[in-house]
Amino acid sequence: MSTQFFSKLSKNYIELLDDDEYYDITIEVGEDPNVKIFRAHMNILCYRSPYLRRTLASNKKNRDNSLAHIKLSNISPEIFQIILKYIYGGIISLNGQDTSEILNLLLAADELLLQELVDYLQKYLIENKTEWMEQHFELIHRTSFQSNSLLELQQFCTDFMVKSPEKIFKSLDFTSLPEKSLVQLIKRDDLQMKEIEVWEHVLKWGLAQNHTLIPDPNTWSNDDFKAMKNVLQHCLSLIRFFSLSSKDFLEKVRPYKRLLNHQLYEDLLKSHLDPKSEPNDSILFPRNIRIESIIDTKIVTLEIASTILKWIDKTVINNSRFDHLRELYLPYKFQLLLRGSRDGFTPKKFHELCDDKYNTITFIKVEGTEEIIGGYNPIMWSSSDNWGKTKHSFVFSFKEKDIKSAIISNIKDTEHALNYGAKRGPCFGTDIIIRATGEFVNYNIRYQKFFYEKKIRDTGNEFSIEDYEVFQIKERE
Repeated sequence: MSTQFFSKLSKNYIELLDDDEYYDITIEVGEDPNVKIFRAHMNILCYRSPYLRRTLASNKKNRDNSLAHIKLSNISPEIFQIILKYIYGGIISLNGQDTSEILNLLLAADELLLQELVDYLQKYLIENKTEWMEQHFELIHRTSFQSNSLLELQQFCTDFMVKSPEKIFKSLDFTSLPEKSLVQLIKRDDLQMKEIEVWEHVLKWGLAQNHTLIPDPNTWSNDDFKAMKNVLQHCLSLIRFFSLSSKDFLEKVRPYKRLLNHQLYEDLLKSHLDPKSEPNDSILFPRNIRIESIIDTKIVTLEIASTILKWIDKTVINNSRFDHLRELYLPYKFQLLLRGSRDGFTPKKFHELCDDKYNTITFIKVEGTEEIIGGYNPIMWSSSDNWGKTKHSFVFSFKEKDIKSAIISNIKDTEHALNYGAKRGPCFGTDIIIRATGEFVNYNIRYQKFFYEKKIRDTGNEFSIEDYEVFQIKERE
């Protein structure tokens, strides 16, 4: 068993650094007018820094016994003083240091190949200076890709771009991204962007690398397409082309078809023209959009929310075999108005939180099952004993949260689309009736097919609610 006395050893080496005797090298650090000469010891420098070992290999003492001398103009004297203390004593103190100075210290440590210090400083910045780095993201991003040793900073930048791409594209000249950074970004499954936006930004980046090209692909020659394809060769395979809608494919991809592999383009075309055609196993799935950025729910999935929004906007639901590969339809955000498990299950609370709100969706979780029923109300809710009249409402059901099991039923009798009342919750005709014996009493609920076109449940008996949520949908910013 050995005992380690590092504290005393470190102290003695710091004393050696401060001693005026025994040094055999001088180091000129900085640029005019901020230049300082440091005295040091070649053996220590060589064994602590691979960069200094290489530099000193050709700067040893001459035969006349004169001191070796080197210059480090890229590092400031203040930063080098900190680094010397680390080299000699294994000590680093960042107290009172500005974040910009810590970044300069990191760059100096990287130049001197002090990997232990590089790893520590990257971790320190990420754990303690996140807000500053996000505010100075362009600087951090540019700095991180100056060296292959700054992998943790590169990962921080990629993670930030994935999480908040809108901030990056507003503050950073996207076309200045190094190819490596762009590839790292668009290969991420969790990139929080619509796929058509990813494609458009990749094209914009490619155009910036080909300064002679004009944006209109109709004017491009075969050589122009070859040049663009060469620039984007590492990006094209990372675009989820099968996620795009038919409209986006037609308007945004078809004009650039000569950039794509011929078979890929033919498969894409077939997927839109023949919904029953079989997708192959190599197709990338849509990106994983964070549900909390769209809808705060305890009940439904993004797939269910997308299906309902398609129905609201009359977007085609064609049961294509490519449906699971298409990007979710999420043009709106869901603002939570009421959650039963949070706000209670009484008519009073429903009307307090939901009356006079337009464009609302109600999701009801049936107790003891995975079944979800509900409806869409484009007009307002009211506590008056009256009927809500609209031709745009519908009711729906999902079994086991499986969108393939969805039953969506439009209103048939538009005079009786909604059923208002002070003792009622969100009632759709007399099909979905959710009501109580008093304003402050918990609900009873039952379903029967009456004013809506299709039957959405097999039974018309009363059942219990496990939870229910009411959302107002609004345009996403």
